[in-house]
Amino acid sequence: MSKRKLTRRQSWRVEKIQQERTARASKRDDVVDEQLEGGELGQEQHGLIISHFGRQVDVEGLDGEQAGIITRCHMRTNLGQLVTGDRIIWRAGTEGGVVVAQLPRQTELVRPNPQGELRPVAANIDFIVVTIAVEPTPFANLVDRYLVASELSGIEPVILLNKSDLLHDGNRDELLAMLDTYQRIGYKILTTSANGDDALTELKAMLDGRVSVFVGQSGVGKSSLINSLLPGVDIRVGELSAQTRKGRHTTTTARLFHFPDGGDLIDSPGIREFGLWHLEPERLIEGFREFHPYLGLCRFRDCRHEQEPGCAIKGAIEQNEISATRVRSFQHIRQTLLAPNSSH
Repeated sequence: MSKRKLTRRQSWRVEKIQQERTARASKRDDVVDEQLEGGELGQEQHGLIISHFGRQVDVEGLDGEQAGIITRCHMRTNLGQLVTGDRIIWRAGTEGGVVVAQLPRQTELVRPNPQGELRPVAANIDFIVVTIAVEPTPFANLVDRYLVASELSGIEPVILLNKSDLLHDGNRDELLAMLDTYQRIGYKILTTSANGDDALTELKAMLDGRVSVFVGQSGVGKSSLINSLLPGVDIRVGELSAQTRKGRHTTTTARLFHFPDGGDLIDSPGIREFGLWHLEPERLIEGFREFHPYLGLCRFRDCRHEQEPGCAIKGAIEQNEISATRVRSFQHIRQTLLAPNSSH
């Protein structure tokens, strides 16, 4: 996706807005400095960012009397961009609190903004649950896109087949064959139905004590699954869905929910719909984990793994070590990334 060229007037307006934001942030920092110097803030303590609102965040206390209590906090400008899931150091005040430090992230999930710049939207995620369903019919190429994004984020993907009660003789063999391909590569496969409590047991056990996000196309039942896993928050999940329909999800405001039996879920339209259009074509192959042992072994350095002689990837297909379907999927995604003004 090419960056949009701004007119002189638009550039002036952008610069003016940035100057105003900087001035407001500087004024807020001055107020915080006065509070710090005047001893108006409490002791430093650990916290977890539950949600994000501009220069303010909701912080859940993790220590002592503040443990489990959510406090609206300001962020110091010099901290950079904090996101839902960040673990931080904060200090409580008479009204709200102040985030004073960010702890190192284990992982971060990023997505491009309208200018094509990558921005984090959530941090410290353990699992990306790639959700597909018997209906609408899942396509391997779409699953592969989610897997590539997961691999390049360094976050473990899990493939979840929902609506398993809709399997029948006409679709069972094809779907199970597709899932078997991913299982042989090494991906964890789960099968469940939002209507069956017993089928959710394995999913709950896997997510226990971990931080997860759900991704997948519309209609696969993500919201129903979330409602089953998070009883009592269906109104909030519904509000997120309503925002998506009305097109107000571009701020990618994410919120972290606690599972009743342990573990957390970060839910956001920006996470559920992240894509690959920002990806450099050369990096795409890194997102296909079973290709890794063959990288650098092709006869030609610039091998595109198509018709070139001495291609290690083609040799692996002939030895039944790599799925031809996955290679075709790689080629298809690569072509979309090479296409002018690609938005896929």
